[in-house]
Amino acid sequence: MLSTSEQSARLLEQLKTFMAERVSPVEGEYRAQLNEGNRYRTPEILQSLKKQARAEGLWNLFLPGSHGAGLSNMEYAPLAEEMGRVLWASEVFNCSAPDTGNMEILSMFGSDEQKAQWLAPLMDGEIRSAFSMTEPAVASSDATNIQCEIRRDGDDYVINGRKWFTSGAMNEACKLLIVMGKTDPDNADRHKQQSMILVPKDTPGVKILRDLTVFGYDEAPVGHPEILYDNVRVPASNILLGEGRGFEIAQGRLGPGRIHHCMRLIGAAQRALELMCQRAQSREAFGKKLSDFDSVREQIAQSFCEIEQARLLTLKAADKMDREGNKAAKDLIGAAKIVVPSMAAEVIDRAIQVHGAGGVSQDTFLPEAWMYARYIRIGDGPDQVHRAALARQLLREYSV
Repeated sequence: MLSTSEQSARLLEQLKTFMAERVSPVEGEYRAQLNEGNRYRTPEILQSLKKQARAEGLWNLFLPGSHGAGLSNMEYAPLAEEMGRVLWASEVFNCSAPDTGNMEILSMFGSDEQKAQWLAPLMDGEIRSAFSMTEPAVASSDATNIQCEIRRDGDDYVINGRKWFTSGAMNEACKLLIVMGKTDPDNADRHKQQSMILVPKDTPGVKILRDLTVFGYDEAPVGHPEILYDNVRVPASNILLGEGRGFEIAQGRLGPGRIHHCMRLIGAAQRALELMCQRAQSREAFGKKLSDFDSVREQIAQSFCEIEQARLLTLKAADKMDREGNKAAKDLIGAAKIVVPSMAAEVIDRAIQVHGAGGVSQDTFLPEAWMYARYIRIGDGPDQVHRAALARQLLREYSV
């Protein structure tokens, strides 16, 4: 690990101890509680862990400045990686998506009233939230395609549209939806047509149609539902930053969100590598340990190299974000978003193969971790979009 601040090093050691002694031992209990009763209710074991983590100061670690722990992106990276070793662990420390991105939006762009109403309870872990941007009827990888209508009507806005993969909205603790739509669809500047607005989940006209699975997982207790906004009316004061600022807000949100996913996926890949090594040393086939086969050794070595490369790229992106700002670092953020999810999916897939039939069962975290890595190749922008944007930037920079 590259050198970091004393505060980050101290928090990392504290976090590692918490994860090893309290989180990892109850993975099975978490899953058992999740399958009892209401699957969209956060399991009691997780609620208990959240209280313990907050009491020990392991809380809101992702937020810079006075809102959170005051860590830079570079300082937060090893902590996020450690959380990524258990797929639900980031919520224990109030550092889970989509709440992290929504808290960042509110802290950067929210009014004092919006912060008091929504940011404060989110930071306290009293409620959860969701981000409602993607639509089933258009290619939402191009955000200018979004068709959801946000129309001004006197002192209100009226929202009509259909969204899906509104991650987090199925959870019973979710109280806030941040919705992106068009307030000015005829604006000549396609990047000023969109706005974001705060919608309480219990507002009349918010209709959850169904939850969507990801490779068969329903992702409870979070969920990714399809939502119909049917003449949903909210006060005009719920608009974020003003009309036409939605694309700007989205870019401010997605940069840190993308790098946080990369950090967590490196942790998942690292755990998969460790499991692969343990399995290779403990299992025998055809009269010798799996670790004695050259093909397995090659996969282990290759996985180590790829994780280290991805970690360094992610840390470089985080460092540039800290020094020059998110916009200046978009080349490295994009590169990390291209590299890390594919790397993690490949490493986890190798670990599954070494585990044999057990690798596809619920006896390890590997299948769900692979699902997460593969999904993030689409979530927060597909690989192709990031490659195209990065290529355009490089061509402008290096053209003669």
